[in-house]
Amino acid sequence: MKLSRILSNQNGISRRDANRLLASGRIYVDGGVCRDGTSDISRFREVRIDNDILQRAEPAYYLMLHKPAGYLSATTDPVHPTVLDLIDERLRPHLHIGGRLDRASTGLLILSSDGQWSRRLTEPRIKIPKVYRVTTEWPVTKEAVERFAEGIWFAYEGLTTSPAKLEQLGEFEARVTIYEGRYHQVKRMFRAVGNRVTSLHRERMGDLVLGTDLAPGQYRPLTRDEIDSVT
Repeated sequence: MKLSRILSNQNGISRRDANRLLASGRIYVDGGVCRDGTSDISRFREVRIDNDILQRAEPAYYLMLHKPAGYLSATTDPVHPTVLDLIDERLRPHLHIGGRLDRASTGLLILSSDGQWSRRLTEPRIKIPKVYRVTTEWPVTKEAVERFAEGIWFAYEGLTTSPAKLEQLGEFEARVTIYEGRYHQVKRMFRAVGNRVTSLHRERMGDLVLGTDLAPGQYRPLTRDEIDSVT
């Protein structure tokens, strides 16, 4: 929301008075003077006139989870356990999932209360790389490597995927880097080249890397540098 809107629509300050307060340096955002009424201010930032609070900052949560197999990337489900069941009960109402994995897949999953931030992480147009380690039912072929690099036609969406990198690690094992994150994209790409994924593990999203410090089912807060890397 624009700062000018917070001042006027939410706090009843006239546009003229809002401009005067901004120009005089009496508006503070997170403790610093802000003179630009067009600044986008999320609900996670504090806004003050002098010492009077106009908007209290809501707590922002950014978590990295090592998703185990068997858990749904969902907030609730009547049948299956969900990834939210692995999180402290006090945090669950605030969180949504950024970049889902299907129930059988494992690895890096991001949960946050900041929707604008997580949309940047998953928006196909921004093309943040997502890296997966996969095993396949049949051998990974040179033709598959070439087809991934060209992009795969998805008839349902009526589009060709962005070029992806397929790195052979063994006869039935590969590392895949994609830049979109469409529905079941990696599995559908292998299906399009006549193969089938038998296991899929997400290792990285942009600069967010699942390290060996997290066992399956464990999670931790992201560091400030990790949060800021998603721009």
